[in-house]
Amino acid sequence: FKQGISNLHRPNNQSTELLLTIGMCTVLIATLLFARFILVEQITMVDADDRPNMVLFDIQTSQKEELKTLTTEYDLEVKQEVPVVTMRLKEINGITKKQADEDSTLEIPSWVFSREYRVTFRDELIESETLSEGKFQKQLAHPSDSIFITVSEGFAENLKWKIGDEVLFNVQGTLIKTYIGGFRKIDWRRVQTNFIVLFPKGVLEQAPQFHVMVTKVDESDVSVRYQQAVVTLFPNVSIIDLELILKTLEEVLNKISFAINFMASFSLVTGLIVLAGAVVLSQSQRIKESVLLRTLGASTGQIFRITALEYFVLGFIGALAGLLLSNGFSWALAVFVFENDFLFSGYHNLMILGSITFGTVLIGISNIRPVLKKSPLEILRKSE
Repeated sequence: FKQGISNLHRPNNQSTELLLTIGMCTVLIATLLFARFILVEQITMVDADDRPNMVLFDIQTSQKEELKTLTTEYDLEVKQEVPVVTMRLKEINGITKKQADEDSTLEIPSWVFSREYRVTFRDELIESETLSEGKFQKQLAHPSDSIFITVSEGFAENLKWKIGDEVLFNVQGTLIKTYIGGFRKIDWRRVQTNFIVLFPKGVLEQAPQFHVMVTKVDESDVSVRYQQAVVTLFPNVSIIDLELILKTLEEVLNKISFAINFMASFSLVTGLIVLAGAVVLSQSQRIKESVLLRTLGASTGQIFRITALEYFVLGFIGALAGLLLSNGFSWALAVFVFENDFLFSGYHNLMILGSITFGTVLIGISNIRPVLKKSPLEILRKSE
């Protein structure tokens, strides 16, 4: 143990060069792998096996239960059924569209007021939503209470909305004053109804509304018969069959994912070759030192353990430093380039740390194989 550690700072040592090479190779390999995870995560569709593939909308409130019954008769599961209320933004913090158009310093785009907001109301968050900031008001306890809505995090960031901002909506001629109570982080990759604005229960139940229903149809013949039945019984209901669109999109995403994985694998192999080359460069010096130790009476096992420990320390320190840098670079890529969350993976970090360390030890041991198998005199004669 003492000899192995001492070898790190012996005369003419290459510890600094090896640490730098191992660390930089780790940075290259780990950053590429982490970037690959971020990219593939962004382009992968969630719940591909159980995703809905048919959307029915413009369902009137009086038709809702009847359509649900029809859906269950075809052995189809209603994945989602939500009410939708259409409204427009009247004021934001007391600022109207006219004031925003006349004063450019307010930095409120005109489309914020001119677009239609299709919102829903419920007392719980769904799978694709998480409350990132603020509070979620489930239900309005009393009609005179203040109404707190939750807004999509990305939408609010673009418009620089803050918690507590006053938002006045025009719902079919009725003005409803609300306040931003929280922000929701939404996974838009899920095939389901997601909303920018979410109201609590007890506010919009009596407002003019239509309903959206989402289901999954596995067999094409069932899909045809079900759509024919819906059109016949509910001619006002519109149907969107997403199966072909989703399959085409998934094929494209799979090809993109394959290209990302291929480039990451190619770069990984390149990094490992560079790492192996750096360690092999010190082979002649290692052999001479090992021969000297054998001449002084060191056993094969002692030389093996000395070399293994030295390369273990080099590999571990170099890989650990490289991983620290790589996680920092990956975080910057995720946040500033890919505009996505960076999720630290302890499993992948340990896997890379162990692989680089073990690989360094393996290559280092292979450098002194001639010393372990042959006599010192035979090696010295060949080196001459």
